[in-house]
Amino acid sequence: MNLTRKSILITGGTGSLGKALTKHILSVSPDIGRLIIFSRDEQKQFQMAQDYPSQDYPQLRFFIGDVRDKERLKRALKGVDFVIHAAAMKHVHIAEYNPDECVKTNIDGARNVIDACLETEVERVVALSTDKAAAPVNLYGATKLASDKLFVAANNISGWNPIKFSVVRYGNVMGSNGSVIPFFLNKKAEGVLPITDPTMTRFNISLQGGVDMVMHALEHAWGGEIFVPKIPSYRITDVAEAIGPNCEKPSVGIRPGEKIHEEMITDSDSFYTWDLGKYYTILPATHRWKLQDFVDHFKAERVPQGFKYNSGDNTEWESIESLRALIKEHVDPNFTV
Repeated sequence: MNLTRKSILITGGTGSLGKALTKHILSVSPDIGRLIIFSRDEQKQFQMAQDYPSQDYPQLRFFIGDVRDKERLKRALKGVDFVIHAAAMKHVHIAEYNPDECVKTNIDGARNVIDACLETEVERVVALSTDKAAAPVNLYGATKLASDKLFVAANNISGWNPIKFSVVRYGNVMGSNGSVIPFFLNKKAEGVLPITDPTMTRFNISLQGGVDMVMHALEHAWGGEIFVPKIPSYRITDVAEAIGPNCEKPSVGIRPGEKIHEEMITDSDSFYTWDLGKYYTILPATHRWKLQDFVDHFKAERVPQGFKYNSGDNTEWESIESLRALIKEHVDPNFTV
């Protein structure tokens, strides 16, 4: 994608994916006009700025703001071409205990991003979702499902505005803040790796895989799609064995709002789901383009009715050995068993 002299704003830009996106974009498009990191944590912005001295990266800007503040968003979006919405309150158990705060950030914040983009001259928006948004059983998943619906529907209320909104939905990002692999790596020294449930499974994607998916949606979305990657699953017991084979592994029970297996596409979604090769896409029920044109352009194939994409029923799995290799490659280059 040609980003020469274009402007991109990333909400939640100091998070794991935001930093990975920043590194990728500056690497492949050093001639970008502006790359704006929009987040509310000044300390994280200060720390991130140390890696990107202003004299070497004049195209990179840091903008303090909260997606709960629509006026601040509008100010930040002046002259911006593309938006990547990565800001969210994402910890399941914290959201269960602080539901109002989760709603304010994940739903009201999504609505503010949409309205601010519609009121400025933004061309494309990609919003990040989660596997927990499919058939949600916790508040975090429910708020992200609502967010997904808002971004998909935004294409229908844009009127004359040619802006395109799309969504990317994927599973656990390997090594991201708060995820299980860094948690186990930190606990390894204690000799005990607490396992929620020995039958638990999760989808797995690398940070670079998440970055690639966002950039794919930014370039190729027609508006209203929810993109879902074809990625492997892992068993939580295999993650524990890969990191600490000699550690105790007591079962401590699942936390409030957790699932044993995660879904990214439900059987109810199958009526609107198409196979694009590398990705699946859930198409909106109503759209501004012709379905047949979309199918022809992407050589899309409709999935069977009743199809669902579940981490427990997946056909592709990480092994203990592959997990160790991935941890060394993507999380900790000094990792040893």
